[in-house]
Amino acid sequence: MNNKIDQLSADNIRALAISMVEKANSGHPGGSMGGADFMHILYTEYLKYDPSDMQWIFRDRFFMDAGHLSALMYAQYYLLGNYEKTDLENFRQWGSVTPGHPEIDVKRGVENTSGPLGQGHAMGVGAAIAAKFLSARFDNLFDHKIYGFITDGGVQEEISQGAGRIAGHLGLNNFIMFYDSNDVQLSSMTNEVTTENTAMKYESWGWKVITIDGHNHIHIRSALNAAHAELDRPTLIIGRTIMGRGCVTADGSMYEGECELHGKPIGSTKADFTKTLQNLGADPENSFAVYNDVQAHYKEVLNQKTKEASERKVKISAWENQNPKLSKKIKQFFSGDLPKLDFSSIPQKANAATRDASAAVLGYLAENVENIIVSSADLSNSDKTDGFLKKSSVFQKNNFSGGFLQAGVAELTMAAIANGIALHGGVIPVVATFFVFSDYMKPAIRLAAIQELAVKYVWTHDSFRVGEDGPTHQPIEQEAQIRLLEKIKNHSGDQSFVALRPADAIETSVAWQIALENNKTPTGLILSRQDIKDLPSSGASRFEIASLAKKGGYLVKSTVNPDITLIANGSEVSTLIEAANELEKSITIKINVASIISEGLFRSQSKEYQESIIPKDGLVFGLTAGLPVNLENLAGRQGKVFGLDHFGYSAPASVLDQKFGFTSKNASEQILKYLKENNSN
Repeated sequence: MNNKIDQLSADNIRALAISMVEKANSGHPGGSMGGADFMHILYTEYLKYDPSDMQWIFRDRFFMDAGHLSALMYAQYYLLGNYEKTDLENFRQWGSVTPGHPEIDVKRGVENTSGPLGQGHAMGVGAAIAAKFLSARFDNLFDHKIYGFITDGGVQEEISQGAGRIAGHLGLNNFIMFYDSNDVQLSSMTNEVTTENTAMKYESWGWKVITIDGHNHIHIRSALNAAHAELDRPTLIIGRTIMGRGCVTADGSMYEGECELHGKPIGSTKADFTKTLQNLGADPENSFAVYNDVQAHYKEVLNQKTKEASERKVKISAWENQNPKLSKKIKQFFSGDLPKLDFSSIPQKANAATRDASAAVLGYLAENVENIIVSSADLSNSDKTDGFLKKSSVFQKNNFSGGFLQAGVAELTMAAIANGIALHGGVIPVVATFFVFSDYMKPAIRLAAIQELAVKYVWTHDSFRVGEDGPTHQPIEQEAQIRLLEKIKNHSGDQSFVALRPADAIETSVAWQIALENNKTPTGLILSRQDIKDLPSSGASRFEIASLAKKGGYLVKSTVNPDITLIANGSEVSTLIEAANELEKSITIKINVASIISEGLFRSQSKEYQESIIPKDGLVFGLTAGLPVNLENLAGRQGKVFGLDHFGYSAPASVLDQKFGFTSKNASEQILKYLKENNSN
């Protein structure tokens, strides 16, 4: 412990942070200056990792909630040797590895993408759950700590209630969060926004709460020591800090704690950039330099970290030698490899709702895939994730032997926690709710897509056929919104999301196979509440035919040189099959019917395959229980799509089918009308 070098190191972080913001003329310097003391003490004395093996699965993890404090992270990691000087000089610039908000980059120490406030620490809670889950299966090997860093804005975001409640309820003593409490927000002081007692709030959720001077290194150590000693609760360390710590004006007067220091370069405030650098011990002519004494100190720190990790690895290696089967299982979990699965063997009831078909698959997975965590937002008996739960058990404080998280009514929190589970690694997260409530989850779904996380979403009650519950529970526009993510490429150049709406029970088994085998991006399964008639098998096994859904679309009714191709997904496919059969009995016509479970996957196939399913110049009619835009791109300019342009109503599903025109009879009439329009042309 060297008070002088610790202070110098924290000031070096401050100088680097404000230099990045100043050069970029963009960013958030004040909070980075306030949080520097905690970051320095945490990373040099507490956080355990291997500098030579940044992806070591037994490392501690740090989850930043306040993504606007990216300069703080880059400055800290620069001292640790994870970034080059030029990286900091190119802060927020095209092609740099130091973007404006942190983007997942584990090799440089960035564990999560953050920016939308509140989600970062919820992901930390998810990582803590994953560690508890794994520790329960592997002799507490995964006893590492998950650290979070949150600010006033993150505490205010509604998601913090869900994360705080769940972490406290589960007694996640492996989760330690620092709250940088500086009384300043971007556009106002916090007392203009809130008067709540944050400490009491977290204590009521079952947290250990410690309030300290966030600039006092002795206090920081004391709080972290107490957090490490805590066996039953997560810990919140409320660090009372000063926005813009160390800022001075041109005449050398202190200028700290001001709102304008939050989101503007120091030189654009009443503080003076050059004088502030000097006050922090930096050379204004070389403000991106690491101070000599700090550089020497961090070299010792890195050597010590490497030594401690090496000693830990020796102990783990000894355990692996004594437990070869468990050791092999850990490697399999973290590689993402699945055990051998036979989805065709899963019994499915005839003409079942696809949510029930999903329950059958989940029951199978509960018995055959050991590293799945399934979560439901107080709907497990309705979204049918109880198919998994019946063969597992609910997480409880001090008992993570099961695999089910009852998240309560907290869809966004649940989805963000799933992201954290995926980020931790070794565990496959599945989350479920009604499709209409995917609206609550969108911010976390978007971050899953950006971070390329293989989260699985189960969305049931997929259409207006929810019926009596009325328009608030009947998804109309949700499929169109979700499928927009299928059109966006992630930074790896892949389709950022896979949305699957299976057309019958067997296709649901295939959809689950697609989802499980997709370890590159998130996948959503959109499932029906009502029963759906099984699609024809055309001589071959239904599973064999349905497996063509892996291409995004396939023909469920096929003939040579069709006069028209009917397209749909989900329950509307069986409606079109009935309509086609009725038409072929009444008029001379050849009809193909295609199930397009995922436009994104379908568009990734060869043009030749796509045109073998939907002829380029042929007549195409689409039926969708959502907005027509769901299928319009597939139907093409000459095609026609029958869908909805209004919200639902409260009535039995069968009545709504009649009123809205989703019957085989009306579909036949609409197809005939479309044919006549084209014949007249």
